[in-house]
Amino acid sequence: MSPQAHTERGPWPRRPEAHSRNRRGLRTKKYSSLIGAHVTPPTSGPATSQIPVATATDDSRDSDMLPSVEPHFAQTSSEQNARVQRSNKRRANWRQGYAQLLVLTDLAILAVVMVGAQLVWLGGGNAAVPAGGSGFISSEVSYWLVSTVIVVGWAWMLSLFDTRDYRILGSGFEEYRGIFNASLMLAGIVSIFAYLSAFELARGYVLIAFPVGTVALLLSRWIGRQWLVRQRKGGNLQARVLLVGSRYSVLDLNRDLSRREAAGYNVVGACLIDGKSGELDPNSPDFLPGTDVPIGGNPEDLAGSLDAIGADTVVIAGNDVTSTQWLREVGWDLDPDRHFLIVAPGLLDVGGPRIVTRPVAGLPLLHVDSPKFTRMGLLLKRAFDILVSGLLILVLSPLLVGTAIAVAVTSPGGVFFKQERVGYSGGRFTMWKFRSMRADAEEVLKKLQSERRDAGNDILFKMKDDPRITKVGKFIRRYSIDELPQLFNVFGGSMSLVGPRPPLDREVKQYEDHVHRRFMVKPGITGLWQVSGRSNLTWEETVRLDLYYVENWSMAGDFVILFRTARAVVASEGAY
Repeated sequence: MSPQAHTERGPWPRRPEAHSRNRRGLRTKKYSSLIGAHVTPPTSGPATSQIPVATATDDSRDSDMLPSVEPHFAQTSSEQNARVQRSNKRRANWRQGYAQLLVLTDLAILAVVMVGAQLVWLGGGNAAVPAGGSGFISSEVSYWLVSTVIVVGWAWMLSLFDTRDYRILGSGFEEYRGIFNASLMLAGIVSIFAYLSAFELARGYVLIAFPVGTVALLLSRWIGRQWLVRQRKGGNLQARVLLVGSRYSVLDLNRDLSRREAAGYNVVGACLIDGKSGELDPNSPDFLPGTDVPIGGNPEDLAGSLDAIGADTVVIAGNDVTSTQWLREVGWDLDPDRHFLIVAPGLLDVGGPRIVTRPVAGLPLLHVDSPKFTRMGLLLKRAFDILVSGLLILVLSPLLVGTAIAVAVTSPGGVFFKQERVGYSGGRFTMWKFRSMRADAEEVLKKLQSERRDAGNDILFKMKDDPRITKVGKFIRRYSIDELPQLFNVFGGSMSLVGPRPPLDREVKQYEDHVHRRFMVKPGITGLWQVSGRSNLTWEETVRLDLYYVENWSMAGDFVILFRTARAVVASEGAY
């Protein structure tokens, strides 16, 4: 990449207020479908042995350089460049500062837990571990020393499992999974060491320390994540992103990143690799349509483009990479202390556990597993459904009885609303709810459908202030109490606690072929659609979320959805 290219830049366009409002309007709490592969810029030049590429491309095209675009940057002096670089470095330092804060927090929590376990089980004082019978440890060891060693070892194990890596902070399961695995590994090491050395650690001390410590760490990280999410939604502690790719790929990337503010990616510019011809929106040729994201830059000088726009992260659409040599040079040109490189391979709605990276001849190949539904997994899910639904029926029985009385007393008609729905493998079943509408709701529906359909949803009929809903019905729908009779569907086996939305037969008749994949699992009382906007979702978004769940199912994912459901119900988000 030519260093002279840095002086040929023209101005980034100003951000109009109208575009700013439009872009904020795009930010919703929807499930992000983007999968990005982080690439660490190398510290050396072409002699570097590892190619900084996140997706495999054809080496035969190495000589084909990407087409250049019209430079569109302001000419900046060396003093201005230095000021921009210092500003970018300060913005990047929040990652290091947050990681250091996590180290201190982890140490403090572990110290409190270990001291607490010692005081509860051993009563404090000068309690000591007896010498090992094998002679490996020839004298007594104070529990204070043992606790100190465990605290330091635990903190080191958390670092070994990358639980403080900036790439996993704020979203996803990797941070929590790493904490659990690190704690389990340390507990195993301590147990094996104690057994081989005949080191007689008090069992109660160990059984208190490790479970409580693991839970305390998970809770502290969850609290820290909530704080981090609030900061990111306020525009702080975010990666400032320059998108690189074709015009349509960049639009898709911007939409997907905007869906999930918690991930911390703030798109501040777009560099098109297919030039400036054929603008998407002739009324605003210098901005992505409907956004305040300026278009400009040169893909052969991305480091200069980052400094010009004040960004610290490059996100490249992997489908548009036409030269591995160009991608290598991007990695060489970026400053590893200030810049971050991410390649989005374009694998839409594919969960992380299905993706395995395998380096072959310097190429990181992405292996994508096909969706699998093992008998053991289905049996585990069914056992969980029976246990939890049975317990909830018992615990919530007073609420069920009270709701039934309220429905019966306040409006004519039956207590329950039953309706035939389509379930697992396309089979039909009767779904139960508390009646929340007038007895003649079906007749009124036909009239309403011809007058007013939910905006953006041509198949599902949802409307605010539905005149069919009774006063009691409005309350029980707001907090999803009307759905509780479906616990009997779950206990009986026709539904699951978590799964796709159970559709009506008339809706199924309008399905495209690929939508029928949602019948590969049982429908659920809740699902990704329930925790991602509920009634506010369009039909396409509902289908996308259901299919994502079907193809990336896991028990851990079910637990997270149930937790998010409880939070969404309490906040009555998207319910009407």
